[in-house]
Amino acid sequence: MPIIDQQTLVRSVDILATGILVTAFLIISSKSLTFYVRLFAFQSILLGMLSLVIAVRYGETHILTAAVLTFVVKAFTIPLLLNKVIDRIRVRKEVDFSINITVSLIICGAIVILSNSVAQPILQVQRAGSLFTTKVLPISIAVMLIGLFVMISRKKAVTQIIGLLTMENGLFLSGLSITHGMPLIVEVGIFFDILVAALILGLFVFRINKSFETIDIAAMRSLRH
Repeated sequence: MPIIDQQTLVRSVDILATGILVTAFLIISSKSLTFYVRLFAFQSILLGMLSLVIAVRYGETHILTAAVLTFVVKAFTIPLLLNKVIDRIRVRKEVDFSINITVSLIICGAIVILSNSVAQPILQVQRAGSLFTTKVLPISIAVMLIGLFVMISRKKAVTQIIGLLTMENGLFLSGLSITHGMPLIVEVGIFFDILVAALILGLFVFRINKSFETIDIAAMRSLRH
């Protein structure tokens, strides 16, 4: 008999997935780079807990491994690296936005509605076999699109890194909701790639700030003219 029954699984996954979506909205509504990193870390903790619940329910060892990697790499290592970058560059706030916070929140609300519409055809196929995809799949699509929107609407390079990492969290969540995770070798490879990318991007941001005394993408574009 499974340790976690289906009803408890659905309830737990819905709560954790909703928490992941809320953190994405909080990233959009904040100006603090340090808070962005903390939100990403908390989002990754929720994602790790969700993976853990699914691993325990279905006895999937590779999902359990992915959950541990999520805690170690995304919730601890990458935030630690990004905080060190922020301390070194001494830039702690996103002052200027391409799209202001109010409009950004309205757009993200529209993204959630769009994501739900996009997910419906998939849910009609999946619903019979996996009940917990009902809310998780639309949320995973919304988190991916919100991460992309963060990259488009924010000017600081550190914030764009957070947007990219948020997109990856949404992608991982969608994989969990549809297929109960990807093969272990693929998941380990993805986590390794994410860690290396975060290291390179963090170093890149530090070097940009040292050379141009700014990490504002718009300001760096103006250097071409």
